Amino acid sequence: MKSDRSLYAALIALTCIVTTSLKADAGFDAKIYKSSKGQSLNYRIHLPENMDGKKQYPLVLFFHGAGERGNDNKKQLIHGAKDILAYSKKSNTPAIIVAPQCPAREQWVNTPWGKLSHTMPVEPSNSMRLTLELLNKSIKELPVDKTQIYVTGLSMGGYGTWDIIQRHPEIFAAAVSICGGGDTALAPKLTGIPIWAFHGDQDTTVKTVRSRDMIAAIEKAGGNPKYTEYEGVKHNSWSQTYANKDVLKWLFSQKKSEQEPDK
Repeated sequence: MKSDRSLYAALIALTCIVTTSLKADAGFDAKIYKSSKGQSLNYRIHLPENMDGKKQYPLVLFFHGAGERGNDNKKQLIHGAKDILAYSKKSNTPAIIVAPQCPAREQWVNTPWGKLSHTMPVEPSNSMRLTLELLNKSIKELPVDKTQIYVTGLSMGGYGTWDIIQRHPEIFAAAVSICGGGDTALAPKLTGIPIWAFHGDQDTTVKTVRSRDMIAAIEKAGGNPKYTEYEGVKHNSWSQTYANKDVLKWLFSQKKSEQEPDK
């Protein structure tokens, strides 16, 4: 009897683990992008229920932080992505959400996170290059509204957000960067993109000056970005940001006035 009870308890525990895992991944399908050169990138994707190929949908590209790197194709959903999906459903705003996973020991941007500034590398990192290929493939093959393509990310993904809009400002209708940093010299390329940046004023992992300097540089170049700095907050400035429906409402409300030609 004791062994039966132990087996039953183990089965219950396993069921709870599986149920929790399924709940965490609910709404996102696991996929692998494979490049023409044989390289691969894990990603999760959410497609609207009963997606109509005759309609067009907003697309949100989500960059996770350093702690979610790996090859399990799950951890990138821990922060942010599920909040975006929840808002999409609650607000009845069907959207395509793409969440790639950066492999361990790689970065969205090849620069030290603790530096007070950096110059954007001429070539994107391997993970960013594959993400760009995945994004272009998604835009080409899915019913994406090209006037409503958004990007957001936190920490390492905040760097990724700045990097991708610097490289391809013509793609995005808006961007939300959380505790990241970009190349201030490229601020003139960003004046036409609605941007909202967030940072904690006590952040010692990614210095607050990284967001402050980017915002100041864009304003100096003639842009009008939004900036929120949380008083008394350290590195985790993403939890309250993604939980704020006003932030996501702002993101989804942005729309390019004219569709850029394909490049």
